[in-house]
Amino acid sequence: MENKFYGNRIVTACFITFGIEIAFFYYATPFFYDYYREAITGATRADIILGFPLGALLTLWVGPVLVHRFSPRWMILIGTGLIAACYVLFGTVARNLSIYYAIWFFFVAGYLFSGPIPHQVIISQWFRKKRGTAMGITYVGVGVFGALVVPYVAKPLTESLGFPAVLLAMGPMVLVTWPLVLFVMRDRPADVGQYPDGDPNNVAITKIEPEPFRAMLSKPAFWLLAIGSFASLGAIGSIFANMKFILEDQGFIDQAMRDAAHAEMSKVILFSSIAGRIGMGWLADRFPKKYVMTATYFIVALSIPLLLRVTPESSHTLYVFSILFGFAMGADYMLIPLMAAEQFGVNSLARAMSVILPTDTIGQTWFPYLVALIAETKGTTENPDYVTALLVTFAVAMLGAVAILLLPKRGREDEALEAGRKA
Repeated sequence: MENKFYGNRIVTACFITFGIEIAFFYYATPFFYDYYREAITGATRADIILGFPLGALLTLWVGPVLVHRFSPRWMILIGTGLIAACYVLFGTVARNLSIYYAIWFFFVAGYLFSGPIPHQVIISQWFRKKRGTAMGITYVGVGVFGALVVPYVAKPLTESLGFPAVLLAMGPMVLVTWPLVLFVMRDRPADVGQYPDGDPNNVAITKIEPEPFRAMLSKPAFWLLAIGSFASLGAIGSIFANMKFILEDQGFIDQAMRDAAHAEMSKVILFSSIAGRIGMGWLADRFPKKYVMTATYFIVALSIPLLLRVTPESSHTLYVFSILFGFAMGADYMLIPLMAAEQFGVNSLARAMSVILPTDTIGQTWFPYLVALIAETKGTTENPDYVTALLVTFAVAMLGAVAILLLPKRGREDEALEAGRKA
């Protein structure tokens, strides 16, 4: 009797490991920004936000040089180990900006090794026809764990243990992913004698030769995808990194009130992202991915001005913004690897994403810093002008949507499957 398709267990494992890794690296981190500002003598908002972009810039070489050369499973183990260690270091030795920035180098390296790339490669190897749905379910883990980590882990632990002891408690939690990586995950169907989707007809996509970097970089599709994702993720990153500061400037002066508003927004955004990931993943399996992706990017852009309506007096706008922004944000991240796999082939996905993810991370980290600088330059350090800063963010997000709209509808995977059917 034919073995039961193992891909369902792969999705379950990736749902948990990816969700925990991103929740602790990306979503919990901004919660502590204002605490870092108080702990590091003389630090400003921009100084604290600068840690992520500096780490991203210094690790720009890691993706193209290392990531595509190793087993995705081993990358996850190494990366989560680095993230756990960095939490401990942030809580014990980060008392000046130089040390704070040095820790960010290893923190971002951990993200590059254990974050989107290995999980995207594993899912794309195991699925083709249902890749959008499988990727959507995997990214739902990010929404679930991301929605839980601030209100139910970071906030209560901070209240009970205080800062920085909370960081020492949270760091080792990331390592609960290790048993799943070691004993459940497999890099590709061939490792257990199976095929993508459990369908032998999909063997054609596994035989597409990896595209050399030079050939891939010569294609307009690569640059359109890189520019589009860079711009949209830069806009999303700007919202998350500056959200607590924007809330402070819009009337959430009290620390406890600001913590509560930020935790509630994070929870709503991330639960809304679950609907975006499942819904847009389902649509991406049935309609041209470029149109699904373009619609998502436009929704991201249109939601940004709503953040300026969130005040203590109009609490309902907190939910309107969070639901719309979260829905589009959830699909945004997920659609990038789907488009890359379709355009360049599944065996080129690690190579494509090893360039796209670091450049996206530059946009996702340096643009928030630029937004903070624009706000302080147009206003003052004490009274920044986030209206101008968010209008710039809106324009960048619109640029990303237009770039995706210009992508071709067919890629190497479509051509390979059509050639396989004719043969």
